[in-house]
Amino acid sequence: MLPRSRIAYEWQAFWLAIGFLTRIPMLARIDYSQRLMNQCSVYFPLVGLLLGGLYCAAYFALLLIASPLVTIILVTILHLFITGAFHEDGLADSVDAFGGGYTVEKRLAIMKDSRIGTYGTVALVMALLLKVALLADAELIWLALLVSPAVSRLTPLVLMACLPYVTDPDKSKSKPVADGFSRSRLLVAAGFVLLLAAGLSLWQPLLIPATVTAVLLTALLWGGYLRSQLGGYTGDTLGAAVVFSELLLLLFL
Repeated sequence: MLPRSRIAYEWQAFWLAIGFLTRIPMLARIDYSQRLMNQCSVYFPLVGLLLGGLYCAAYFALLLIASPLVTIILVTILHLFITGAFHEDGLADSVDAFGGGYTVEKRLAIMKDSRIGTYGTVALVMALLLKVALLADAELIWLALLVSPAVSRLTPLVLMACLPYVTDPDKSKSKPVADGFSRSRLLVAAGFVLLLAAGLSLWQPLLIPATVTAVLLTALLWGGYLRSQLGGYTGDTLGAAVVFSELLLLLFL
């Protein structure tokens, strides 16, 4: 049995993960520290599952008054609102950087720029259109909405475990999460995602291989590209990894 202080610590880490990934107010007092921020990443897939549950509830509620396609678009808007388009912003910044930067320094400078360019705009629009189309084509839309946010938020943890962190440490929101990242907590997060996929395999037998493939394929391809182009990862590229792995999972579903 965990001591009460450890339970309180994990409870704060959980709420800190919610505050980091979403706009949901933190309903717990947080004794913020660098170490707590480092450790909160283990809860990223759980936060994704909670978001997925919210999206499912919204989907079934909106189906009462709208068509399936309109409902999917409205749920996507809800996702962008409640997460602050956090990962989509990372996608746009990453594509802008790799499209317009020819040196590591230039790419990092573009990522820090709050403005969005042509490359980022096109990538963002096409990613959202593809997401809506894949959800509309899914055999079980509710299942895709439920599981994809959890699975996709495991991918950045894999990248953090395998690649070095590169960027200006004083200007990056993800720096506290990246510092001192624990691989043991990655195993806990991965175990949670696999158990989730196994539990939902009753409705979709291919969910476990789809989950593993989406995470590992994104980590291998995107991670390999980041190593060759940047020498490691940044916060923006982690956000892009979430979008890429979510789209891959939806494609497999």
